[in-house]
Amino acid sequence: APCGRESRCAVFTQQPHDLVVVAGQPVTLPCSIPGYHGIVLWVKDGLALGVNRDLSGYPRYAVVGDHDEGEYHLRIQRVELVDDALFECQAIQAAIRSRPARVTVLVPPDDPAITGAPVVSLRAGEPLNLTCHANNAKPAASIIWIRDREVLSGAVYSKTLLRDGKRESAVSTLHIPASSVESGQIITCRASNKAVPSGKEARVTIDIQHLPLVNLSVEPQPILEGNLVKFHCSAKANPPVTQYRWAKGGNIIREVSGDTYEVVVDHSFFTEPVSCEVTNLLGSTNVSRNVDVYFGPHMAAEPQSLQVDQGSDAVFNCAWTGNPSLTIVWMKRGSGVVLSNENVLTLRAVKQEDAGKYVCRAVVPRVGAGEKEVSLTVNGPPTISSTQTQQALHGEKGQIKCFIRSTPPPDRIVSDRTVLESGTSGRYTVETVSTEEGVISTLTMSNIVPADFQTIYNCTAWNSFGSDTEIIRLREQESLHLAVIIGVAVGAFVAFIVLMGTLGAFCCTRAQRNLKGVVSTKSDIRVEIVHKDHNAARETEEHAAIKQLMVSELCVGHRPVCGHSSTSCEQRYSILPVTQHGPTSRSYFPKWAQSPFQVKFHVYFYNQNRLW
Repeated sequence: APCGRESRCAVFTQQPHDLVVVAGQPVTLPCSIPGYHGIVLWVKDGLALGVNRDLSGYPRYAVVGDHDEGEYHLRIQRVELVDDALFECQAIQAAIRSRPARVTVLVPPDDPAITGAPVVSLRAGEPLNLTCHANNAKPAASIIWIRDREVLSGAVYSKTLLRDGKRESAVSTLHIPASSVESGQIITCRASNKAVPSGKEARVTIDIQHLPLVNLSVEPQPILEGNLVKFHCSAKANPPVTQYRWAKGGNIIREVSGDTYEVVVDHSFFTEPVSCEVTNLLGSTNVSRNVDVYFGPHMAAEPQSLQVDQGSDAVFNCAWTGNPSLTIVWMKRGSGVVLSNENVLTLRAVKQEDAGKYVCRAVVPRVGAGEKEVSLTVNGPPTISSTQTQQALHGEKGQIKCFIRSTPPPDRIVSDRTVLESGTSGRYTVETVSTEEGVISTLTMSNIVPADFQTIYNCTAWNSFGSDTEIIRLREQESLHLAVIIGVAVGAFVAFIVLMGTLGAFCCTRAQRNLKGVVSTKSDIRVEIVHKDHNAARETEEHAAIKQLMVSELCVGHRPVCGHSSTSCEQRYSILPVTQHGPTSRSYFPKWAQSPFQVKFHVYFYNQNRLW
């Protein structure tokens, strides 16, 4: 018999099959039973969804297809996780059911989240630890880390099944050592599953915070003391700089607050550094610089004057600073001998002659020099330095001076002629005067008598180290008139010799040019040195006679020389009288004299009607 409308001979021409669908997408499960017009049910996990096309309890569900053709397709709008189930299509009157169809719903992970994003801050030197979460995914999301298009390895991965038993949350933790971390880097976390094969990404920027990185520059260098320099304090800081502070030699410079400091430098900048302290929220960084200042010597340790006993060592210490390197020289004042080139001058076993001024001199090439003088005083016996023969005029007041150098000062100074240390006794008075050089003891005698010139005077000085004695004689002083005559005569004679030599050389040079090969004979030239009385008004006849005699002597045995035979000898020589200013002598070379070194001179002195 033919099948009726609700006959059991109905069959499925289309049945639902397993599907994998991403949540949010639509899906249609097919079900076709041609010629069947009975009740059709869609069953989900064993529960009926509704009769025929009435699925009013499931607003996202609908039965679609041509009813006349027996099409009962189940369409699901925006598949959700609850749609992850087994579905069947059943024909109730025909007592048939389709095969079960598994609808697998894939759920993409939530947008991954990096803890601390979008900027992760850490202090310089610290390692970086990043954590990325990819939650609510089905299946669980896989997570990778990417930096500069390179997948980073070493991350630790874990996942957790949620209460619905279907979704999972995944966590990935990445550890990066400090040496591999740079500020400004961008690191990406990518989470993916079958629902979103291309994955979802989250990014984080690395912000490495650090104390200020400071560079302190000084321009120009080197520089001469007294000129302007500029300090510039450049700093890189994260977080930004909040304060600049300047100091010199540890002392705060309060009038400067920016990143630049200009100042006229002196020598102190060479030894006292300038520092720049830069501060941010993490702390401070301090950088110092000395200035290469060229400066002349400045004393660092001043030498001290010394007083030592004779035979002991004397040690002076003198320290200078200067730039460029300086040279130290120790010398005794008045001497060019360098005693030391070191800071320390050591004089071994000093003697009294070592006493005096010593100079410590420092020189900075092309910059300047400086010196410091100290005194060395040597304790020892007195030393007396006086003229052993002193003069006085007969009948006048006379003095004998005794100069004593003594350290310590002399306790006593005595002349044994009077046995006086000071004061007056009869014709004798002793006075003692102290000077920077020493002590002068003066013995003054009134109304000098001849016996005073025969006496030996003894000057003796004592101190705690010993004594010294000097024997002094007194000589009668000649009258001033005679002394002046002798002095002027000697001076005139010396001048005469020089003049004669000069004129002779000049004449002879001329003669040699005119008469080559002529040999001249030596001639005797006698010169008068006379003393004329100041009261004489004119030359006496006797003086004139003497002159004529001297000229004759000059011409005795004379032969013509150098071709001047036409001139008489007497015409070639002149003997001039003395002037009224004192004794003198004059003579002239004959013009034909070849050289003053070929002439013999005789000097005559005439005084008081005598010639010698």
